[in-house]
Amino acid sequence: MKETSIKPNSRKAIKYRGVECPNCSHPLDLTDRFCAYCGQLNSTKRLTLKDFLNEFVLSVFTYDSRFRHTLKDLLFKPGTITRYYVDGKRFHYANPFRFFLSASIFYFIIIGALSFFNENDVTPGNININPINDQTVQVIDQALQDSIPQIEGIPVQFNDQIKTAIEDAKKETERKRIAKANDTLGYDYIAQKDVDTLNKVNGFFRKFELFRDFYEITDITSASKALDSLKYEKTKTNVWLYSKNEVLERIEKNPLRFANYLASKTPFFLFFFSPIFALFFWLIYSRKRANYMEHLVFIFHIFSWIFVVLLISLIPDQLLGEHNIVAGILLILIGPFYFYKALRNFYKQNRVITLIKFVFLNVVFLISTSLFALIFFVLTAAFY
Repeated sequence: MKETSIKPNSRKAIKYRGVECPNCSHPLDLTDRFCAYCGQLNSTKRLTLKDFLNEFVLSVFTYDSRFRHTLKDLLFKPGTITRYYVDGKRFHYANPFRFFLSASIFYFIIIGALSFFNENDVTPGNININPINDQTVQVIDQALQDSIPQIEGIPVQFNDQIKTAIEDAKKETERKRIAKANDTLGYDYIAQKDVDTLNKVNGFFRKFELFRDFYEITDITSASKALDSLKYEKTKTNVWLYSKNEVLERIEKNPLRFANYLASKTPFFLFFFSPIFALFFWLIYSRKRANYMEHLVFIFHIFSWIFVVLLISLIPDQLLGEHNIVAGILLILIGPFYFYKALRNFYKQNRVITLIKFVFLNVVFLISTSLFALIFFVLTAAFY
């Protein structure tokens, strides 16, 4: 841009330039529009509303430009976008970590909004057919005994499942009644001194089993009262462990809500899992020049692609009235090919070696993801 093309009142005009960067104090000439050290605009003009709005619009379009280039190359140039980025061609691309978090969080925001608007719909996916109180059991049981073909709001095909749930609830109620009538415990008791003789892992699970059985038999929600009855010390661990019974009960009553809560944490799970998975790339590609951080960028691009596919699939899934059907088809059919091409384009190895490493990485990913997903599930449930 020539000096003559700059408007006289623009912040870039030469009359507003200084000899020192306003941001980092780096020495400047009047011919310098930007600081060579930090990139700050060389201008001493005071900020006006017009300047502020102009910079805002410019920043939006600049981000959109990076977003557009990142999205296009992420979808149609698997692995190549990572190669460009690690080679220093980053001007047209969004930061991989920021893009991944933005795409994943945006996806779950939309999912949450769709769930909110559809929560009153009676569909097989959102019916809670697990009656948990005696009044509900009696009402539905009476309806079935009267041979009503369809309970209000529940299709006929769910009647068998409802009957099973009712029978299970009635058996559980009867078991509790008999246990109380016979003045029996109804659970396998173990004293704290005996638990202390076990190793920590076995002792923890044995104690949790006892607390769970005691909670179901007695319906005592107070940890303090329960521990007194069981003659256990009121340590922080014991109180915390017994209080998890209420969490499990909430999950049993509304598993769909817990599933949505668990899914909302998925981006953070993948974010913290990625550095661990990158270690396997670093090991099997040890002879390549890519360092650990470059492997990590590659993984975040792969995960970003997954969430972009999920976002793209939301519209056809909503039109079909199904949940993740289109996304599942795309990930199953295109996912393996996309991952293979990404490995080829980024690491530049021949087809046979890439195929071998492709299979190995998929096995490692399946095993490690299952293990960490289990840990993630337990931790999420523990703090639910």
